[in-house]
Amino acid sequence: MNIQMDHLVIGAANLKQGVDYVRDLLGVDIPYGGAHEKMGTHNHLMQLGNNTFLEVIAINEDDEAPNNPRWYGLDDPFVRRQNEIEPALLTWVVNTKNIEELTKQATFTVGNAELISRGSLSWYFGLPEDGRLLAGGMLPYAIEWQTDVHPSTNMADLGCKLHKLEIYHPYPSWLKDALTSISALDLVEIKALPKNSTPYLVAHINTPSGIKKVTSHGTL
Repeated sequence: MNIQMDHLVIGAANLKQGVDYVRDLLGVDIPYGGAHEKMGTHNHLMQLGNNTFLEVIAINEDDEAPNNPRWYGLDDPFVRRQNEIEPALLTWVVNTKNIEELTKQATFTVGNAELISRGSLSWYFGLPEDGRLLAGGMLPYAIEWQTDVHPSTNMADLGCKLHKLEIYHPYPSWLKDALTSISALDLVEIKALPKNSTPYLVAHINTPSGIKKVTSHGTL
């Protein structure tokens, strides 16, 4: 199964807050992407090299609330409170040419493959029914783009490249087994934490002003 890193997701209480966060952290102004009517969200996007990208996402208060829970845990009261304090890296996404096959092979619940669109783009996305983050964001969502060319090629190139994604976890063997089941183990570096520690993500991004770190809410 050919699995690739697709994108990193930064959650924010609103898009201005998220854009300001990226500017302060990476030194760039990430441009607007669009709205996801089915999810009641909107985003800003930029390339991270090698057919990957960075997404800043927030609830779209100007749009009607969806009939289903939003993705990326954005309706979760804990996630919402954390995002109101400060934006952070919520999770990561892998892409596949066959999301149904990935779903069957996964030892964890990927969710139902739902067709989603934004403008002229469409894709299948693995959505848990309750919209939750998978393993608190440590396990990736899965996407199958309905395009011949990866959409990141049409996003702004601001000189930022993903160097690596690290996952710090108190149960590294479990995490490795889960990622191995979807052929995604080689996409990240897994670091062991002491038992009872809070897992977290650290993305190392090469920017025009050097390598910067984007972290999840659980970072110590």
